[in-house]
Amino acid sequence: MADPAGTVFDVVILGGGSGGYACALRAAQLGLTVALVEKGKLGGTCLHQGCIPTKALLHAAEIADQSRESEQFGVRTSFDGIDMPGVNAYKDAVVAKLYKGLQGLVKSRKITYVEGIGRLAGPTTVEVDGQRLEGRHVVLATGSVPKSLPGLAIDGDLVITSDHALRLESVPNTVVVLGGGVIGCEFASVWKSFGADVTIVEALPHLVPLEDEASSKALERAFRKRKIGFELGARFSGVEKTETGVRVLLENGKKLEADLLLVAVGRGPVSQELGYEQAGVQTDRGFVTVDNLCQTNVPTISAVGDLIPTLQLAHVGFAEGILVAERLAGLNPAPIDYDGVPRVTYSEPEVASVGITEATAKEKYGADSVETVTYDLAGNGKSQILKTAGFVKLVRQKDGPVVGVHMVGSRVGELVAEAQLIYNWEAFPDEVAQLVHAHPTQTEAVGEAHMALAGKPLHAHG
Repeated sequence: MADPAGTVFDVVILGGGSGGYACALRAAQLGLTVALVEKGKLGGTCLHQGCIPTKALLHAAEIADQSRESEQFGVRTSFDGIDMPGVNAYKDAVVAKLYKGLQGLVKSRKITYVEGIGRLAGPTTVEVDGQRLEGRHVVLATGSVPKSLPGLAIDGDLVITSDHALRLESVPNTVVVLGGGVIGCEFASVWKSFGADVTIVEALPHLVPLEDEASSKALERAFRKRKIGFELGARFSGVEKTETGVRVLLENGKKLEADLLLVAVGRGPVSQELGYEQAGVQTDRGFVTVDNLCQTNVPTISAVGDLIPTLQLAHVGFAEGILVAERLAGLNPAPIDYDGVPRVTYSEPEVASVGITEATAKEKYGADSVETVTYDLAGNGKSQILKTAGFVKLVRQKDGPVVGVHMVGSRVGELVAEAQLIYNWEAFPDEVAQLVHAHPTQTEAVGEAHMALAGKPLHAHG
């Protein structure tokens, strides 16, 4: 865009992913001059290798399942298989449309967009391919990349990451997924719907181990029913190439044969060789450390998104970017309550939550000071229409507000918006129980759970 030579910007942002571009858009909206540096494509991981393309695959997977199972609804269809070039064309078209819209937004806000490899060259300076950009403040937003394990080499062919998985041109017959967190469970769900045999290997005792244990167990039951295999409490020890694919070795002695191994053991920050340490920016295990307003130990430098040790979610990056922009513009933004951020695993079934788990609540308040209720979706009319199983589980401080909402079932990710308000506004069960929810909807399940916790269950045994 504009030639930035000789200009001193209010903010120079290194990284154009969710956190970086949100910061840029909000800062420009508040009247600050902004330079945004990105070495790849504007939108970063979320738009191009994460949230958007994976959810497009998951929607295609849902259509595949509906095609196979339509007869139970009295609709006769035939399922002829998965056309991966067609799926990829659909996925890429969604990404392309959003990418074009985002480019237009950045241009309309008069943000100076600089393409190239940037690095921090001082407390107020970013260098991009030999060109120096000066800012009164610098925001680091260089994101994350898929991690591996020591000694586990990613070849992009037989041993792949989520980045490679998004570009597959055919459906593998068999897959081992290393890691039972959000990324692993979502890809396992997609591939099973596409017709693959899938086994997840998770070192911890449960799938989606950061969720409430009841949610993890419900997802495991659903995956068993779908014939998605998993090895829990199983540690990876090695992988061997075979004539037909890979052999995955576990410490318990088991050997799993597959066409592919997907390594989904989390994402690590992109912070090496970018000049952070030389500028005096404090890091811990590669993450840039910040205070509760995303400011580093260097007063002129902030950091947001996957680069800092907070929840690695696009919407967290958005919130952090907005927070920093508002702070730099002289506003007084409140710190983010990370417990109050909604979390969704978009597998089939979905897992959604906001607030803290039952176990955490008991640690925080004491076991005798916590109450829970679980409302089964068997009592929810819309869920029965959709033929989904699951629940809404509430955790409350005794005689106090709801501190956790945990849900499992098809489409429950769409219910988390109300759950977020309930947690963040510290609502009491009897307050939510007064609200009238539309019938028949899945949102009724949220209302019914609160009615039960308030001592007046309707479509539930009390």
